[in-house]
Amino acid sequence: MNNDINILTDKAVALLKQLISTPSFSKEENDTAELIVEFFNQNEIPCSRVGNNIYAKNAYYDAAKPSILLNSHHDTVKPNKGYTMDPFTPIVKDGKLFGLGSNDAGGCLVSLMATFLYFYNEPALNHNIVFAASAEEEISGVNGIELVLPYLGNIDFGIVGEPTKLEMAIAERGLMVIDCVAHGRAGHAARNEGENALYKAVDDINWIRNYKFEKVSPLLGESRLSVTIIETENKQHNVVPSQCKYVIDVRVNELYTFEEILDALKQNLQSTFKPRTTRMRSTSIPVEHPLVQAGIALGHGYYGSPTTSDKALMHFPALKMGPGDSARSHTADEYIYLDEIRNGIDTYIKLVSRVVNV
Repeated sequence: MNNDINILTDKAVALLKQLISTPSFSKEENDTAELIVEFFNQNEIPCSRVGNNIYAKNAYYDAAKPSILLNSHHDTVKPNKGYTMDPFTPIVKDGKLFGLGSNDAGGCLVSLMATFLYFYNEPALNHNIVFAASAEEEISGVNGIELVLPYLGNIDFGIVGEPTKLEMAIAERGLMVIDCVAHGRAGHAARNEGENALYKAVDDINWIRNYKFEKVSPLLGESRLSVTIIETENKQHNVVPSQCKYVIDVRVNELYTFEEILDALKQNLQSTFKPRTTRMRSTSIPVEHPLVQAGIALGHGYYGSPTTSDKALMHFPALKMGPGDSARSHTADEYIYLDEIRNGIDTYIKLVSRVVNV
């Protein structure tokens, strides 16, 4: 296989155009999964499929060696109403490739696939290289990266492809959504009867609004609690509500566990509450990790990311990094520069080369 960077870039861009042309909303990624399988078949690389997740291992895979994972996702959000172009028609204009999923995270996905091709037939790597294209990332679905991870063998660390301008996101906020219920007793408002659950909720919400967690991360700042929804079941103005429901959006830095957050709420709220999920935990990879040090040596900066990704569902250190710009994600007329894809492939290859000692 020819590993010339220009050939790899041409293959990556051609595949990305196919992916843009093929709708792949979360849970509906079957057709793009087939495109990825066909890409590997055309390049004579065996691959496997679990649900709508596709994975492959380098030709000289050796279970005795440590493994690095190259991962990005092939699902997209639905296009918003602001599009002026057909979101499923790949258009190249002024050096940009337009189309839904071009930036988030198609450019990263095809750049990592090209990187995998580059290393696939190398016989003397001191690490295995495993690739996975995951589904359901945009909805943090259970049939995405979590479903395929058990099939990948032991993974020591990984690169998660998301648009970061090729800067290194070494920490990522965790996300927890909590459903809360304040309990009271119904009564007639005119006679000042009952026990107003809404007032209890307001008292709790006021505490939530003003509470500050002590440990502030140099990468991610404070952990934050935000009440985003409140409602009662009352349809009549003259009935004191017996229940008031509200929702807390919790964004956690890497210095707190979800259990610590829940314990603080337990000690201070009157309301009962229950987290919807504790899967999307805060994660970090040490600055001292060889992968991060390799990126620093190549001149790339590092930061803490406010957004979550499949990185949150990995039980091993992972670096979030890729071509494109997170600010373009989920926007109308989404695009990625063709040069960004080429630079992404070149950067990924150099980064991995420093770790696997090619």
